[in-house]
Amino acid sequence: MSTEVLARLQFAFTISFHYLYPPLSIGLGLLLVAIEGLWLKTKNPLYHQMARFWTKVFALTFAVGVATGIVMEFEFGTNWATYSRYVGDVFGSALAAEGIFAFFLESGFLAVLLFGWDKVGPKLHFFATCMVALGAHFSAIWIVVANSWMQTPAGFHLVGEGLHARAEITDFWAMVFNPSSMTRLAHTVVGAWQAGAWLVVSIGAWYLLKKQHRDFARASMKIGLALSLTASVLTLVTGDRSAAGVARNQPAKFAALEGHWETGPHARVHVVGWVDAKTETTHGLALPGGMLSWLAYGDTAAPVTGLRDIPRDERPPVNFTFQLFHLMVGIGFAMIALALWASWALWRRTLENSRALLWLLVISVLGPQIANQAGWWAAEVGRQPWIVYKLLRTSQGLSAVVHANQIVASLVMFTLVYLLLFAAFIFLLNEKIQHGPDETDLSPTGKLALGFKPAKGGPA
Repeated sequence: MSTEVLARLQFAFTISFHYLYPPLSIGLGLLLVAIEGLWLKTKNPLYHQMARFWTKVFALTFAVGVATGIVMEFEFGTNWATYSRYVGDVFGSALAAEGIFAFFLESGFLAVLLFGWDKVGPKLHFFATCMVALGAHFSAIWIVVANSWMQTPAGFHLVGEGLHARAEITDFWAMVFNPSSMTRLAHTVVGAWQAGAWLVVSIGAWYLLKKQHRDFARASMKIGLALSLTASVLTLVTGDRSAAGVARNQPAKFAALEGHWETGPHARVHVVGWVDAKTETTHGLALPGGMLSWLAYGDTAAPVTGLRDIPRDERPPVNFTFQLFHLMVGIGFAMIALALWASWALWRRTLENSRALLWLLVISVLGPQIANQAGWWAAEVGRQPWIVYKLLRTSQGLSAVVHANQIVASLVMFTLVYLLLFAAFIFLLNEKIQHGPDETDLSPTGKLALGFKPAKGGPA
């Protein structure tokens, strides 16, 4: 393999593994705010028990997410030095903002969230939970802003020439609100909400199958399904807006996502299919009537750019991009259907008697993870051959001094380390699930659960 292929493979592996965890942290953070808010409002000790348990799961996903994210920063400097120099001024601002608004916010309140149950009052602890959840969302904001700038650069000018060229910010807010950042951010965040929500639903369904911790499982699933259903619908809406933005800003990517070859009006949407790049045809089930034109521009007669009008050396890997995109969309619709079915069964009080549905809910945690990975891969592969769209090709962003054998050695090392880390994560998560919620987090009055000590001679 060439140095470029190996460098891309290494980064794809490390970022894909890392991206298993931040969506869980973002989704679980929002659920913790909801659960602890319900505790404060109702004083029902069950909600306190839930908050304590899900905080432990959140802490595990957060820790692994932080550890796996560090590697990528070094990859920028080692494998992609030319790219790092090119975007350094732009990314420096975005990543500095992440450090200020996200990292310090999370780290400042994380200790209170994890260890402050018996040390601070309930309102202060709830405030810490809100700040940690907000910090997790801020991390997503600045990372997506930086990545979106690579897709649709704005608010900059170029300084220098050739390999010494670099982008400098001329308008910070134009960089932040570049043409694709807000729609991509919304789609990414609601996808993360789904990841956290379906994890809660999955574990709750497991407890119901095993007839353990039933009250805890029912309450967790109610909240998890409410968020999963809301996020599933929002994913559909934000995904539609994001795809429309791709049609305007990155026509080559949009054509690859849909396997569309001929420029013209009344473009069709392929539900499923297979793209033959050699013959420049797409075989499969397509919806007639200009549905693709309508989805992209709100008009069935609007022309959609086809791949035949894109130079061959500027076309992304078409079939790979097409399959990833349709996998993401298919899972998205499946999750909406499953959320509706499970919510209906929960409302009708038939969920616990439907073992088939419960097993589907147990494995449902994989759905958002696969969809999130497929979406990110489609976005990145569909941008090729550009690492910064229309400005810097991926082949031009490599480090000149890094050789293929060095990348192979580090890739093997990272693979072994990440496999061990993943095994440790699964082991620890399974330990927490098998242990279940602590009964000591419940109390008749709810007071002891928050660490309040009764007065001498008073009721326990």
